[in-house]
Amino acid sequence: MLPALVESEARDRTGGVGVDLWRDCFQCGTCSAVCPLADYMDRNPRQMIATLRAGREEEILRSCGIWTCTSCYACTVACPKQVPLTDSIYALKREAMRQGVYPRRFPTPVMARQFVRTVDKWGRSTESRISLSFYLRTDPKQLLRHVRLGLRLLQAGRMSLRRESVPEPAQIRKMLEALEMAAGEAA
Repeated sequence: MLPALVESEARDRTGGVGVDLWRDCFQCGTCSAVCPLADYMDRNPRQMIATLRAGREEEILRSCGIWTCTSCYACTVACPKQVPLTDSIYALKREAMRQGVYPRRFPTPVMARQFVRTVDKWGRSTESRISLSFYLRTDPKQLLRHVRLGLRLLQAGRMSLRRESVPEPAQIRKMLEALEMAAGEAA
């Protein structure tokens, strides 16, 4: 089920180029060799594909590897079979968030979820509020480390604590719902 979802999303994002992810990859390891963060992942890109092929999707969704990916596309560009691995990792991240199985205190999914919630509610993001919420959910002690920087940004007018919103956030919500429905139909 999950490999089909990932392939469907990769097909949508790449116009069909290199979408036979599970069949075309011959495990050469080039993706992992060029990945600047492979050493920091619990599963490097090659291992992610192998784990998915083995039918252990839940392991990948719960892993930190997909969240460590910076989306630099080095793996996709270097792949001799043009497997769209970065786009597939995006799909895995979204599925992990849909299922609520991402690592709880790992920073990237927390930031992504907070951004989505803010845009959904107000129609746009407010960086100061997202940052505050992010630190409270991941590592509250970090707030103390950044107080001076925050105060300087406030004084310089580069950051505001005021909640920012578009005139009609419901229109943004409606647009996002339409995109979700279109993505669901494509899968």
